[in-house]
Amino acid sequence: MFFVLSKVLWFLTAPSNLLLLLVLLGAGLALRWPRLGLGLSAAAGLTLLVGGLSPLASLVFGPLEDRFPAFRDDGAPVAGIVVLGGAVETGLSAVRDQMVLNDAGERMIALGDLARRYPEARMVFAGGSGRLTGDGAVSESTIVRRHAASLGVAPDRIAYDDKSRNTRENAAFSAALAKPKPGERWLLVTSAWHMPRAMGCFRRAGFTVTAYPVDYRTGSGAVALHATAGDGLFELDIAVREWLGLVAYRASGYTEAVFPGP
Repeated sequence: MFFVLSKVLWFLTAPSNLLLLLVLLGAGLALRWPRLGLGLSAAAGLTLLVGGLSPLASLVFGPLEDRFPAFRDDGAPVAGIVVLGGAVETGLSAVRDQMVLNDAGERMIALGDLARRYPEARMVFAGGSGRLTGDGAVSESTIVRRHAASLGVAPDRIAYDDKSRNTRENAAFSAALAKPKPGERWLLVTSAWHMPRAMGCFRRAGFTVTAYPVDYRTGSGAVALHATAGDGLFELDIAVREWLGLVAYRASGYTEAVFPGP
């Protein structure tokens, strides 16, 4: 139920969708109440423009990405590596018979890089299908298994979680696959903006991991304008979704803090 509700509610509350719906609602209201309708459309349209072109997305992203520091190898042995899905376009990958990545593709780059740097480390890839209608959907794990060699990794070196649909399930199913021993160091690879929620879920699952954030959207302390409103709104949608996800996961008991930190 949580999975279905999260998908439906997010469609309605994503800033770009919500503001566009308000523009359309205002246009409809203007047929009967011109001042109210036009005012609502104008306000929503202006907010769309500001949200898309202003530094707002950078300001919302910053605290998420800076919560966990970048990983620095201190020489301690790495027993294993968990890479979270979310970077593979499964439909296109299946149709084109190659691994097609989205804007979070750095997760897969890190998978190949870490496999090379730590040849003795065990590896887990956590990626089922996030589609609301999962029947017949190709999982990310299926695609990665087919094309892991293109990343320089032997497919049978990776343990695949092909059932998880969200971050909570990523953590629970990865823990079941990895069965980490006390004192082992496991790296967790995901986007920097997603790391707080991911770390909270892994802690809740009893799986102690070290953050390995990738896929940064902002520079350190930087506030950036966007060249197109589409770019800014895309980034704003991601950041707002993550903040809402943090609140929802804490309210549901999936994490022990609203904003997990180091």
